[in-house]
Amino acid sequence: MNPTIKDVALKANVSIATVSRVLNNLTGYSDQTRLKVNRAIQELGYQPNAIARGLINKRTQTIGVMFPDVSSAFSYDLLQGIDKFAHDHNYSVMVCNTDQNGIRTLKYLQLLREKQVDGIIFSSGVLKKEYYDVLDSMNIPVVLVSTQTDFANVPYVKVDDYQAVYDSVSYLISKGHSKIAMISGTEGDPIAGTPRVEGYLKALEDHGLPFESRYLVYGDFSFQDGCTGMETLLEQAPEVTAVFAASDEAAIGALSTVTRLGMNVPGDFSIMGYDDIRMAQMVSPPLTTVRQPLFDIGRIASEKLITMIETGEVVQSAIIAHSIVERQTVRNLT
Repeated sequence: MNPTIKDVALKANVSIATVSRVLNNLTGYSDQTRLKVNRAIQELGYQPNAIARGLINKRTQTIGVMFPDVSSAFSYDLLQGIDKFAHDHNYSVMVCNTDQNGIRTLKYLQLLREKQVDGIIFSSGVLKKEYYDVLDSMNIPVVLVSTQTDFANVPYVKVDDYQAVYDSVSYLISKGHSKIAMISGTEGDPIAGTPRVEGYLKALEDHGLPFESRYLVYGDFSFQDGCTGMETLLEQAPEVTAVFAASDEAAIGALSTVTRLGMNVPGDFSIMGYDDIRMAQMVSPPLTTVRQPLFDIGRIASEKLITMIETGEVVQSAIIAHSIVERQTVRNLT
């Protein structure tokens, strides 16, 4: 017969309530008592019943995380930060791959409702009103990552995309580049597409450089669209000396294309990315990029969500600092 919480209490010589408080990381006991309870749990081989605990504290100790592409390096780094904080605070994480599809997003929201998750982290997409209405009816907190919204009770954690790209293009200009192209994300995307293009355009304007429409190509932040975008630029704007890509995956695609065609980076073209995913330092040459600290962003989002779950109060949004990471793909022309 499996040991029960009562067995643990008897062996540790404490009350059942004290064992429950230790299991749920609540206060009201000494370090010595915590050690006694944990020793009893280990010796008995006691496994807490998540369903029973949920009935008692009205929680499942589970959070849902929604990504448009769970296989991307961007999502992976975010998830590491989310999961680390959640795990350290005795929460489990349920990951959903929405595939930027409204129908799939609604289906996953229904699944998370059925699983009675305590809160949701929503990443990288627009929080449409139809999604918000479902979340509101679930009466659980939600935190946005790498996106934002005007809904007052939905905090977000992200970098300033506009400023990050403005600083990146200004960095290329400081290196003597005046013919700078951009491989953007999705055209019209209000989250990471349009703000990054606006940062690019404003940096050119403030430094007295004209904008050439053929210097701007659109994609979807992917490696393949980085390849395609670079091919387009080589065909329609061969005079370009530097390319800024709106994601590291797209930048690595551009780098791959230039190398495949027998040209050199940074000798023939300078390339700069956005994100600082792990792969950025693994490619050859290592990629110069603007870093948004994805692990930290995920960790902070997880912390904010769990705080909202446990206090019932809405927390403040956070804009996280970005930084330029200099490696070996930008040539100094000055």
